[in-house]
Amino acid sequence: MSFEIRKMHKWEENIEREVTDGVFEFVCEHYGIDEVEDLTKEQIEEVREFWDGMNEYSPIYIGFSNLFNYLEDIIE
Repeated sequence: MSFEIRKMHKWEENIEREVTDGVFEFVCEHYGIDEVEDLTKEQIEEVREFWDGMNEYSPIYIGFSNLFNYLEDIIE
């Protein structure tokens, strides 16, 4: 029998969700807001500058990517 990880996609989804939730929470705590929708344009740019300087292989990078995808969806 060959080695396999059953339901690996579920693990991956759980990890991504946990990282994304953590990024959302951290950003809200940092700026003293309740929801990321409350970020000002200046604050969004500050966070984007931080994200742009991140190593794209960082496990947390995907959380920031999801944050900006979410913000683009609600802003447009």
